[in-house]
Amino acid sequence: MAPRRPEPAATDTFGAVTELAPFVSFLSDYGTRDEFVGVCKAVMLELAPHLQFVDITHEVAPFDVRGGALTLVRAIQYLPSGIVLAVVDPGVGTERRAIAVEVENGVLIGPDNGLLAPSVAMLGGASRVFALDNAEYQLPAPGGTFAGRDVMAPAAGHLAAGVPIEELGSEADPNSLVPGLLPLPQEGDDGRIDGEVLWVDRFGNCQLNIDPDMFIARAIAPGDGVELHIGAEIRRARWVDTYASARPAELVLVTDSYGLVSIALDRRSAAEYLNAAIGTPVVVVPPDLPGALAAGEVPVRLGPPEGSRPAESRPERNREEGSP
Repeated sequence: MAPRRPEPAATDTFGAVTELAPFVSFLSDYGTRDEFVGVCKAVMLELAPHLQFVDITHEVAPFDVRGGALTLVRAIQYLPSGIVLAVVDPGVGTERRAIAVEVENGVLIGPDNGLLAPSVAMLGGASRVFALDNAEYQLPAPGGTFAGRDVMAPAAGHLAAGVPIEELGSEADPNSLVPGLLPLPQEGDDGRIDGEVLWVDRFGNCQLNIDPDMFIARAIAPGDGVELHIGAEIRRARWVDTYASARPAELVLVTDSYGLVSIALDRRSAAEYLNAAIGTPVVVVPPDLPGALAAGEVPVRLGPPEGSRPAESRPERNREEGSP
């Protein structure tokens, strides 16, 4: 049975139909093979037929809360005002809360497991937070394994149809949100930077948790080379402006479109070459440190190290840990 469609409400409460733009930006680890995404959208449209959707992605690696949080925070500043629905929920059916977080230009809905926290911070912090614990605004469910359909999608639909946010459940302390655990680089007294791979895009570029300002602070300029320690491998890479600035078979560092340093090969996968994946440690050694390699000492081989295979970028989790 379809959820009941509420009468549109006119209210001054933030989150009413007169305040929220008619967009739901949707992110999940559901993939597109199964019906999960389509069913969630159908639930929302039954409640608010005027809704339009932005599919951020549904290809977050299963159960990868950190990866989902990073994907969402990369996208959040470009999304239209309105509602954000994010579902990466390995703790579905447990005591973890489903929440609606009110921010300046909209509402973020999802599990309280660190998925939303970085984006909430990016948007200036939470105005109010509500646990989605009012069963009147949920679907009856035969089991507790599909909160995206039964709890979070109905909350988004009701909000878009004019239900005040405070009707969805009990108010919670914004300071009680589970924080997003995003790794910070460590800067050594000798100038080394200990970072890691945050993200590998479909082209094989490896985004690091390193800001280019850290290079500038070490007098590293575009065109200069640095030493990279990646696992047992040591490579030399040059800092350049664009991917196309790389010489044939040259490993380079670029400032990517999100303002972080990425490792790249021109028109080839740096991740496959380096056997790198999300979470792989990367140490950057400035060229003037004692023991740093001279330019050209380590040639780039077009292929992974002998005897190795590209690492799996998805986290190893027990599939029984959670399900839609």
